[in-house]
Parts: sequence; C-alpha cells; structure tokens
Amino acid sequence: MITPDIYFENVCPTLDMNIRSELYSVNDFTFAVAVILSAQATDKKVNEVTPELFRVAPTPAKMLDLGIDGLKSYIRVISFFNNKATNIMKLSEILKDTQGDDWKFPEQYHSRDALIKLPGIGQKTANVITNVLWGAPNIGVDTHVFRLAHRFGWVDDTDNTPDKVEQKLLQKIPKKYHPIVNHVMVLHGRYTCKALRPNCVNCPVQKWCNAKNK
Repeated sequence: MITPDIYFENVCPTLDMNIRSELYSVNDFTFAVAVILSAQATDKKVNEVTPELFRVAPTPAKMLDLGIDGLKSYIRVISFFNNKATNIMKLSEILKDTQGDDWKFPEQYHSRDALIKLPGIGQKTANVITNVLWGAPNIGVDTHVFRLAHRFGWVDDTDNTPDKVEQKLLQKIPKKYHPIVNHVMVLHGRYTCKALRPNCVNCPVQKWCNAKNK
C-alpha cells in the first residue's frame, strides 16, 4: 500500500520541485487570472492564450482598459469563457490601483478566507493561489488530486467532493508535506498516474501500489 510518506519520499525526487505551477504568469494578478481560467480546462490550453493576454493586460488596471470584449477575444477558446471574463473584470475592478506590472496582492488578501470573497475565486482556486504564492498549507483538490487520493485509498467513496477530500488529506498526510501536496500530485497525475492509461512501468511508487485500476 502507498502511504503518504512512501509516496512523497519517492515521487518528489523525480519532479522539478522549483516549479510550483505549470500555469504561465508574470505576477500575482496574472497567476490568479490563470487559475480562474484553468477551471474545467487544461493548463496547456490556458497557456496557449495567456502569454499574449498578459503582455497587454498584466495588471487589474490594464485588464479594465482592455475591456470585457477585448478579454473575450483572447480567451474564447477556454471553456466557460463568458462567465470567466465577467468574473475577471469584476475582480480587476476590485483590485485596480496604481501598482506597476510587477503586481502583488495586498496583504489583506493573503488568506483563503479573504480570497474567496473575490469574484471568480472559490475554495479550490484560493487554495492554489495561497499555496503557490505564499506557501500556505492549503490543498487545491483538482481532478488529479481527487483521482489519486481515491486510487491510493487515502480517501473513500464517501469523500465525494473536493472539500471532503481536502479535509481527509489534511488529516492523512503529515503536515510537512502540506505545502507541496497539490504540486506533487498534479504533476504525478498529469504525466504518470494518468486516469485511463497510467504509466506504471515508470512510476516511482509502482511496487507499493495495489490500486485496482492500475
């Protein structure tokens, strides 16, 4: 059986731990926008549109200057782009100020509770933002984390929502790993422990795995 200690001790050395997210961004604001865009979309698809978008709109003020129609013209290939554009513009209106292109979240937003009050930012998005930007021990439960947690038996069938999975993982996984859980499980799930055809031959924890669907 794969225990959390076995998992992280063996998977972490195979990953580039200097990369906390594969989403393209140039500052705190653009990272938040990228995470919003990534909901029900792949990082790869988001990264196809964000470099050009963030070249012209790297701050809330410049996003407002671009306008909602201009924003939509960049992101229309992303799922649910209309709703996401509306939320991003509302977010930009709240965060607009005189900061330069190296935009950073004011300290008042450096917590999950503060972030989830902002448009377009739910608990999973807030967890990812606080974890990547400030190292907070919050676990963003996306499809990869959700799948692997069930596959390894760390959660059970009653843990059928991201919130329930996060709470169980916070109890199950030692605290020293909390800041890297999302990063490690996302990359491992994306490239090795895939949903349909997991690459078990090259998996660093294959010998401990007793998953039924491997």
